[in-house]
Amino acid sequence: MKTTSRRSVPRAVPGFLAALLAFAPAAAQAHSGAGAAGGFALGLGHPLLGLDHLLAMVAVGIWAAQIGGRAVWAVPLSFAGVMALGGALGMAGVGLPFAEQGILLSVLALGLLVAAAVRPSVVTGMVLAAAFALFHGHAHGAEMPPAASGVLYGAGFVLGTLLLHLSGIAFARGAQRATRPAVPVLRFAGAAIALCGACLWLL
Repeated sequence: MKTTSRRSVPRAVPGFLAALLAFAPAAAQAHSGAGAAGGFALGLGHPLLGLDHLLAMVAVGIWAAQIGGRAVWAVPLSFAGVMALGGALGMAGVGLPFAEQGILLSVLALGLLVAAAVRPSVVTGMVLAAAFALFHGHAHGAEMPPAASGVLYGAGFVLGTLLLHLSGIAFARGAQRATRPAVPVLRFAGAAIALCGACLWLL
């Protein structure tokens, strides 16, 4: 049984990296805002198709699972809640300085937090997640198509975000069950996310 769990580690890391690379071609279209005017599908797709959003939100889920305890639900909900607030500000045309830089910084920082297996208090984790979420939410709201319904669009990107958080939690929990400890897999995943964040910053 121990031999099987050890062999699963090198297989999990390339699979995770391949999943990240699979979303790379969509990054250029993340902020196009093209599509039907219904709103919900556009909002749902915004975090799923944007590589910067996707990486940060998956990292939030992984990091929450690493911290454990109440953080598993508190950190993602803190992110989603403040992101909705940021989205409302963006829809209202309220400016947010350095929003794009904040998004890219969040990818790098969250990846490093996962890679280093930083386990702060639940409150500290919630505050950090919320700070990054404001930038992501503002970008979602500011890029809402004019004809879209704000309520439907907002519901869509909040749901998309929660799905990405859940995928990160599921990945971390799967790694924790498959390997004892799961540190190598999760740290490699965090390093991969941080590396992608650095590349996005330089592009």
